[in-house]
Amino acid sequence: MNGLIQAAADPLDQKVLLVFVDGIGVGNPDPATNPLLRKDLEVLSVMRLLEELGEVAVTRFAARVLDATLGVPGLPQSATGQATLLTGVNAAALLGRHLSGIPNAALRRLLARESLFLKLARLGVAGDFINAFSPEFFQFLKRRRLSTTTWAALAGGRWLRTFADLAAGRALYQDFTNLFLQNRGYDYPLCRPETAGATLAALAGRQPFLMYEYFLTDFAGHGRDPEFAGVVVRLLDKFLESLLQRVDLERVTVLLSSDHGNLENLSTKSHTTNPVPLLAWGPRAGDIVGRCRSLADITPAILAMYQE
Repeated sequence: MNGLIQAAADPLDQKVLLVFVDGIGVGNPDPATNPLLRKDLEVLSVMRLLEELGEVAVTRFAARVLDATLGVPGLPQSATGQATLLTGVNAAALLGRHLSGIPNAALRRLLARESLFLKLARLGVAGDFINAFSPEFFQFLKRRRLSTTTWAALAGGRWLRTFADLAAGRALYQDFTNLFLQNRGYDYPLCRPETAGATLAALAGRQPFLMYEYFLTDFAGHGRDPEFAGVVVRLLDKFLESLLQRVDLERVTVLLSSDHGNLENLSTKSHTTNPVPLLAWGPRAGDIVGRCRSLADITPAILAMYQE
């Protein structure tokens, strides 16, 4: 993996797009219960190789499995997994347990002082969270019932994007097809995954650091409906294919990772102890992946890219 480390002309000219995909792991070889092993996938076909090999490295692409248990007994959960990914601090060890749902006071304090967005800002690197938030969401904002990803962005002084940004092409909804919005009564046109991927590629070319969060994978994993899970995975694959075809991989390093396993094993309704993937494309792919062994290594690896 270290053989793929490539020097960048100017660290601050390099860009990173982090695609955070909730609830996907590596570790179930049964295609009957693991929709990530579908044979019709393009980008996500690498999950088959990770299942067999644990890591993959070629020019401008690198991938490996990362530990999501973090040395703490029990099933990995969203609040601690995401806090670990977005701070570089083992949040599960800090709490002495895995925590699901929204972060508690201890995790909020951790994010307030260690958020990746905050650390980037201190380096003079602008980072943005590209998800669009609904008007109803801002009621949760008043009650402080926010996801870990949202707390991380706010800790860095980032403003949250609204549906006005979505309409203007400056943001994507967490369901990039907008079907969930239509089902909730919003008058937004359906968006093809290819179009959403192209939008994200364009946005990634304008920001030094950008994060997009996709949650339907975790939702589908808990639902355990093979047909729905297959649709979600296929849509995600088309979205990623479009993104990678259009993003400037000479200047933008695209990362994809997760917080815990779930979707890869539809035989259980709970999360899993499986490792999660770290996939990377672009000029610093080998460098970043080569530094990572667990969720706690992702933030330090991203920061190191801007400091070298």
